[in-house]
Amino acid sequence: MNLEWQFLISLAAFAATMTGTPGPNNMMVTASGANFGYWRTVPHMLGIGGGLVSMILLVAAGLGVLFVRYPVLHEALRWLGSAYLLYLAWKIAAAGGRLQTEDSDARPMSFFAAALFQYVNPKAWMMSVTAISTFTMSGEGYWGSAAAVALIFFVVGFPCVSLWAGFGTMIGRWLNQPKARQIFNLVMGALTAGCVVMIW
Repeated sequence: MNLEWQFLISLAAFAATMTGTPGPNNMMVTASGANFGYWRTVPHMLGIGGGLVSMILLVAAGLGVLFVRYPVLHEALRWLGSAYLLYLAWKIAAAGGRLQTEDSDARPMSFFAAALFQYVNPKAWMMSVTAISTFTMSGEGYWGSAAAVALIFFVVGFPCVSLWAGFGTMIGRWLNQPKARQIFNLVMGALTAGCVVMIW
């Protein structure tokens, strides 16, 4: 199947807009970059991409129809996602002013935790459902276009999320004083909690 360049450019622009704009994932990787550094945040970023790819393919297989048929599932997801997001925001804010070195008990989010987080992240569901409903083709080209959507989201999404982690890493180099790092973590925790407003 030959996918037109216009289709790919539009899809890539949509993926960049969705994955590059502020949201729960980007707030968390910014905080992770500042506290743990870029390289220790890479599994977190790959987990975001892996989780999104699996969700997009599940939505393509028909899972998205459940949200239309059973609105209570979407409502339950919003409550669960909001509660978990507030918990993560508290963890970021509670990190305080200590520097998270290799010897620290604190750990950045793992690949699997980040991938699973996508399933309680309403923004990730919105991205997946919108991408599949907008950019897939009918008939024989359906699964080819669905695979293209998943691939483009991973390829475009990783550098977009990396920018946020890199931004956090750069800020982290300036946070040598415990008080400054504590204030940063409190602000990032508040911004992460503020993403709940976007959910509702």
